[in-house]
Amino acid sequence: RGLQEVTLSRRLRRAGGRGGRAPVMAEAEAKMKQFNGGGAGLDAERGRFPYCVVWTPIPVLTWLFPIIGHMGICTSTGVIRDFAGPYFVSEDNMAFGKPVKYWKLDPSKVYSTSPNAWDTAVHDASEEYKHRMHNLCCDNCHSHVALALNLMRYDNSTSWNMVKLCFFSLLYGKYVSIGGFVKTWLPFVLFLGVIVTVVLTLHLR
Repeated sequence: RGLQEVTLSRRLRRAGGRGGRAPVMAEAEAKMKQFNGGGAGLDAERGRFPYCVVWTPIPVLTWLFPIIGHMGICTSTGVIRDFAGPYFVSEDNMAFGKPVKYWKLDPSKVYSTSPNAWDTAVHDASEEYKHRMHNLCCDNCHSHVALALNLMRYDNSTSWNMVKLCFFSLLYGKYVSIGGFVKTWLPFVLFLGVIVTVVLTLHLR
C-alpha cells in the first residue's frame, strides 16, 4: 500500500509539471504570434503579405524592362498600401493587379521606440503621399515605400530610395507562383525573340 501511494504521488507530480509547462509554452507562442503581426500569416490567395514589400508588373513598361514594376508596402496584418496615382494611396486594391512578387522584411530590424512603429510609418508615409503628385521618374510608388522604411529606420537606415528598393526587390523578392514569374518575364522573352528574329532576318539577306 505504501508503495502504491508513493507511485501515485510521483505520477501526480509529473502531471503537474507537464501542466505547469503548458501555460508557459502557450504564453511564448502567443508572444511570437503578436511579434509576427497578431498571428497573421502570409496568404497569397487572400492577398495578405504581413511585413512585406510587394510588386506587380506594369503593362508595356515591364514587358520592355522586367525589373521595373509597381510597388507597395504592407502593414503588420498584410494590408497593401501603394501610391497608385496623383494624390491617391490605395488600400488593399493594388494598382495594376494583385502582387506577383513579395519581399519579406524583418520587423525586428525596425529601429524605432514608438509603439506599432511599422504600421505608424506605413500610415504616415501614405498620408504624406496623399498630398503628392505622381511622377513616374522621381516621385513614384517606390518613393512611397522608401519613405515608410526611412520613417521606421528599417535596418537602421534612412537612405532608402527607389533605386535601392528596385535592386533589393530583384535580389530578395520571391514570386507568389510560377504564373507570377511567367507573367513578369514571358512578354519580355517574346519581345526579345521578335527583335532577334528581325535582326537575323535582315542580316541574312
